[in-house]
Formats: sequence, C-alpha cells, structure tokens
Amino acid sequence: MNRRSFLFKSAYLAAGSLLGMNSFSKAFAFDGHRGSSFFQPRIALIIDDIGYSFARARWFLELDIPITFSILPRLTHSQALAVEIHGYGHEVMLHQPMQPYNSHLDPGPGALYEGYDPWKISSIIEENISDVPLAIGVNNHMGSRFTECQKEINETLKVIKNNDLFFIDSLTSHDSKAYKTARRLNITAGRRNVFLDNSRNELSILFQLHLLKKYALKYGHAIGIGHPFPETARAIGYFLRGLKDSDISFVHISEILYT
Repeated sequence: MNRRSFLFKSAYLAAGSLLGMNSFSKAFAFDGHRGSSFFQPRIALIIDDIGYSFARARWFLELDIPITFSILPRLTHSQALAVEIHGYGHEVMLHQPMQPYNSHLDPGPGALYEGYDPWKISSIIEENISDVPLAIGVNNHMGSRFTECQKEINETLKVIKNNDLFFIDSLTSHDSKAYKTARRLNITAGRRNVFLDNSRNELSILFQLHLLKKYALKYGHAIGIGHPFPETARAIGYFLRGLKDSDISFVHISEILYT
C-alpha cells in the first residue's frame, strides 16, 4: 500500500469510527430522505440475512434512512424481527434460500433445490412466507445453481406471483434466469446492481457505495445489496455524510419498482 492510499484509508477509518451508534430510537420520518421527486436519482438498499440477531438489524435502523430488510425464514428471530422492522416504517422481504453451486455452503432452512417437484417448491415457499409476516417481496439467498434451473425457477416465481409479491434477483449467477422469467410472468421485478460487501473492508464497501451512486446518476435509480456487518453499517453512515446537499435520495425498494 502506497503512502497516499495509507493516508486515505486511515482518514476514512477514523471518520467511520466517529459515526458510532446512538441509542435505539423509533423513527418514521427519515428526515431528508422522504418525498423524493421522480426525477431525482434514487438508491434502494437491501440488507440481506436478517433473522439471526436483533442487534445487527438495529445498526441499520439507526442510520435513519429508508432500507429494505430481507429476512431469512425459520430462524429464531425471523418473525419478531419482521414485525419490529415493519413497525419502524421499513419494508420487509422474504430472503428465500436457494441451492448454490458450492455444495459445502448450506443455504439454511427452507431452501429450494434443483429437482424439487412443483408441489414441494410451493409448500416450502408458502411456509417461508408465513414465517416472515408483512413481507411484500422476495429475493434469493445464495441460489447460484437454482436460479439457473429454468423449470424450478419458473415454478418458484409462480408461487411468488400467486402471493402478490414482487421479486428481486440478487444475481448470484451471471446466468440467472430469475429476472427474465419474472418479467415474462408479468411479476413486478428488479435486479441487483451492486453487492456492497463481498469484501468486509470499510474502504471497499465505500467504493461500492460510490459505484452504486454512479449507477443511480446514470440510470435514475440503483439497487444495492449488503449484509448485516458492522463494517457495512459504518461505511453507509460515512457515505451518507458525504451526500449532504446531494440530489441522491434513499428509498424503499417498492418506490423503484412501482414508479
């Protein structure tokens, strides 16, 4: 690492550490981030893998911007977190586990696998939906293998459509058939533009947030997916400080999908 990079990284990490976390307080207004114009560039942040910990979800609630939380089903805190997050004015999604290519990775309970019959896919998803109350949409957890399986992803999306939910393709595979299939089935759908935290390094996450901003400025909106890491929360907080007096607005995912 050269001296310039070292100084920049040190300054960034110092600024991130100043962010801290205030006491947990209820906030519905999202001051300065509500009421965005259709013509303003908009960013929707989705935080995946919610359900294991209240504390990790609260790091993001305290950022006081609209965030969509995607909750894994059948975990100890899945239902309670869905209700609590919704009570704070945020949108909730089902984070549907799906088969990855790496057989050593466990997508978790309620997962879908290649070769499942339509009735089994339907039964699993219906149970998962019931375990994440107030969910208005679905995105895939893992699924690099499953989202490439045309027959199975087609059956999956039919169940999602029958439950009047939208779908976000997390794009864990460049060959995913999920988004195009959802559009063909006339499901309200979107797809991820940027993963924020494949590297759990605050400087790397900040770089990804600026890439997300570039997408929003170019196309009018952008969808970023992150995970409940402290590094991600700190990086978002630092990024927000740099957006003061900016035209960029943060919105829930439905505002991008339905406008």
